[in-house]
Amino acid sequence: MAPASEEDGMNALGRGPRRLIAAALGALVIPTAIALAVLWPGEGAVEPPAESVPGRTVPAEVVAVRATPCQMPGQGGCRVAKARLLEGGDAGRLAQFSADSVGANELVSVGDSVRLTPSTVPTGADPALIQPYAFSGFERRAPLLWLVIAFVAVVAVFGRWRGLRSLVGLAVSLLVIAKFVVPAILDGRQPVAVAVTGAMAVMLTTIVLAHGVSAKSVAAVLGTTLSLGLTVFLATVFTALTELSGMASDQSVLLVVGQDHVSLRGLVLAGMVIGALGVLDDVTVSQASAVMALRRANPALGVRGLYDGAVAIGRDHVAATVNTLVLAYVGAALPTVLLFSVARTSFAAVVNNEAIAQEVVATLVGSIGLIAAVPVTTALAALLASRLPAAAGIGVPGHVHAH
Repeated sequence: MAPASEEDGMNALGRGPRRLIAAALGALVIPTAIALAVLWPGEGAVEPPAESVPGRTVPAEVVAVRATPCQMPGQGGCRVAKARLLEGGDAGRLAQFSADSVGANELVSVGDSVRLTPSTVPTGADPALIQPYAFSGFERRAPLLWLVIAFVAVVAVFGRWRGLRSLVGLAVSLLVIAKFVVPAILDGRQPVAVAVTGAMAVMLTTIVLAHGVSAKSVAAVLGTTLSLGLTVFLATVFTALTELSGMASDQSVLLVVGQDHVSLRGLVLAGMVIGALGVLDDVTVSQASAVMALRRANPALGVRGLYDGAVAIGRDHVAATVNTLVLAYVGAALPTVLLFSVARTSFAAVVNNEAIAQEVVATLVGSIGLIAAVPVTTALAALLASRLPAAAGIGVPGHVHAH
């Protein structure tokens, strides 16, 4: 006899528990929908300042690289490259541009696919001293596309139907960020409110798409919401206490040129909220899955037994995930950390730097929210699972993501 699905278990519940679950989802879905409508950006396009808009680029293939005398005294490693333009009115012609190396790192070599930006000659400058094209970057879109295809294939093969639904959820997440979060912040909406609303929309959509409307998904949704609320509170408090301004990067400085209505501190908080969501989703769904698996294996277990068994799994999960979270932030900030190391800066001074302090706050508040998600979600899932009739089944074996 095939195991019942989680939806079958939901249908076997009494009217009271089903109404409770529907009310819990409605209490989150309705306010999120209202917040989306209120915060939705206007139709007006945001006009960025001219100095922050990147120029048009054209694809080219490098055909020659040679050393050249440097213009600045004491400078070394100066090189000039020639590339064949592949598009536009100059397609097929050769363009010359500076391809200076940085130390032992030769940035451009023969055969590379690059993108070049037509140079503009400043007023009063000698055109003969300025290369007609400037190096903009390497052409990366083809390998990135192949990587995306490989990712989709692996998820589809391993996750099957549930994996495909999770990919749809991922697409929805990116759509919410691209069409709501980013435009709303640029339109002057409060960044934290926008980030929380976007995070709730993403979380509700992705969890329900991947796992359906079930006791497991409801527990995961509620656990994520409560833990995300704690994360937002801690991030707000400690961003203020540590006086994070949001001006730690050049990109932030460029963003506010002509965009005085954008709150950089709010952007810092918004980034912490969105960054924490993905880890919280993983933990809450895993804990709810663990509870349902325990209930399926031993229907005699009560709330306490289910809670104790799943929390033991959760402790292992948290230990590994916190380490992953910290290493991810350290990896992202590694060039900055190396720069401080070369300058022989003390550890206390490094941590006090805003670029590092911002990552420390994000890591620690995210980790606290992550840890809180385990007992909260486990308790909610245990309460729901204990009310599922054993004869109806708890669902097909879900993924119990423990480390």
